[in-house]
Amino acid sequence: MQDTSQVNPACDLRAIREAVCVHTDKITDSCLAKDCIEDLHVYLTVDSQHALDCSNAARARFVELLHVGVQVEAVPFNTGNFTVDVTFYYRIIADASVPGGRPVTITGLGIFSKRMVLFGGETSAKVFSSRMCKSCLCKQSIQSGSLPQAVVEVVDPIILGSRVQDVCACNCCCTADTPQIPDAILECFEGDLVLSGECKRLLVTIGQFSITRLERDTQLLLPTFDYCIPNKECPNAGGAAAENPCEVFSQIDFPIDAFFPSKNNACIPPSQSCTGCARTE
Repeated sequence: MQDTSQVNPACDLRAIREAVCVHTDKITDSCLAKDCIEDLHVYLTVDSQHALDCSNAARARFVELLHVGVQVEAVPFNTGNFTVDVTFYYRIIADASVPGGRPVTITGLGIFSKRMVLFGGETSAKVFSSRMCKSCLCKQSIQSGSLPQAVVEVVDPIILGSRVQDVCACNCCCTADTPQIPDAILECFEGDLVLSGECKRLLVTIGQFSITRLERDTQLLLPTFDYCIPNKECPNAGGAAAENPCEVFSQIDFPIDAFFPSKNNACIPPSQSCTGCARTE
């Protein structure tokens, strides 16, 4: 019987040049979601709403994810856990069937929100950075100094179905809240959106896959085998013929030491071949 206790031979670590401290993000918790968003209300532009009100049917044919808004808050009395509120903004395009005419293309905005609870770890340190996203002197930045960072990855959603609803056919004519839409989202549409008072509504069903995770800054000590140096030259795309000064310049070696810290080469052991190990080019 073959001995299954044997593992692959250990990598030869003699090619390690040095150990470096790397600042990265540690994933504290993550989850995946397969959302079927049923009967999502589409807020149409003024012209599109007029076309829908005059039509007898409509069919959605395209959906585009414009933006995802993410907010993180600590869960009271549950240390280390955080609520992640995610809001998805979609641009939806449909065809409205007008009696006696060709289908009219209509467009509008769909908004879907969800909340989840993830573990984000505990820390008493507050993080401040010179980066623009973390250095703004505002209430949100000050209050989020010790919060983990939420990251949402989404693939392109798909249209599963659509239908038109008469507003007077339900009892929600005056109870629906007007959504708060960021100005940047509104600017993505050619015209104002009809947020209330419509005669008909376009409702769509969307399928969406997403992954949400919480991350915290951390520092790791990692071994390095070599610097990541590009091995492809950037050609001159200007089309001009090479002149004598450029020919001279082409003979000068690329100054690697100007881009990466130099080391005493005498102290670096010779590079060893390492079976099964990836070498960074």
